Amino acid sequence: MSAEVLIADGADSPLSAAIGARDRDTLRMVEAAVTGRNAMLAFQPVVLAARPDRPAFYEGLIRILDDTGRVIPAREFIGAVEMHPVGRMIDCLALEMGIAALKATPTLRLAINLSARSIGFARWQRALDEGLRADPTVGERLILEITEASAMVMPDVVQAFMADLQVRGISFAIDDFGAGFTSFRHLRDMYFDILKIDGQFIRGIATNGDNRVMTQALLSIARHFGMLTVAESVETAEDAAWLTAAGVDCLQGYHFGVPARRPTFVACAPRRRTG
Repeated sequence: MSAEVLIADGADSPLSAAIGARDRDTLRMVEAAVTGRNAMLAFQPVVLAARPDRPAFYEGLIRILDDTGRVIPAREFIGAVEMHPVGRMIDCLALEMGIAALKATPTLRLAINLSARSIGFARWQRALDEGLRADPTVGERLILEITEASAMVMPDVVQAFMADLQVRGISFAIDDFGAGFTSFRHLRDMYFDILKIDGQFIRGIATNGDNRVMTQALLSIARHFGMLTVAESVETAEDAAWLTAAGVDCLQGYHFGVPARRPTFVACAPRRRTG
């Protein structure tokens, strides 16, 4: 291997320097947007498989805007902010906006994303406490989504956090399930209410035998632990039909609605208690 190749692959290569500079610029742009509260929620329905005209709940997806009002694609910054204070501020904004939506629409049930690293963050906890005090129904209508990968970073902390908030009526979903490396011991101990199957196993499932086998295995796990199941990234009627026949409880994806900034909310189905 030539010296030129070694240099190009090294930490101080021009390519590495360019990538680092780009990431720093993106981080500064996102930090400025978050500080100025240049953000919004886009709402996507999660529908009942047996009644696709009836949402079980909506997911509120945070969108960060640049100084022209355009959405900054999450893929450009999500990796950089996960372990940065900006990531904690994004979680705070999502919760604050989500609670405002719940207060404004009494028939709404809403899922908001949360990184496990934001657990214990003072501003986030304060926003939650104030929201619950202002409207006692907020807890019963709020779902917190934690990705499988994030939950496994600090499973004991997540477990204690969930136990405390479930007593206050809040539900928890494990998001992107199947994409990570969950210890089933932790899954047993955490008592998630909802399991969302990662979209990589859902897209094209009507014609993909491997995806069908994986999804059936994940459904079996969810049923064993008494969790409501959600299939993510449902994009075709054929996939939706297969998932419904397989016994998935809820479906989410572009086939049923794109994330919308100002949706006309349909009253959500009553909350289903898990076992």
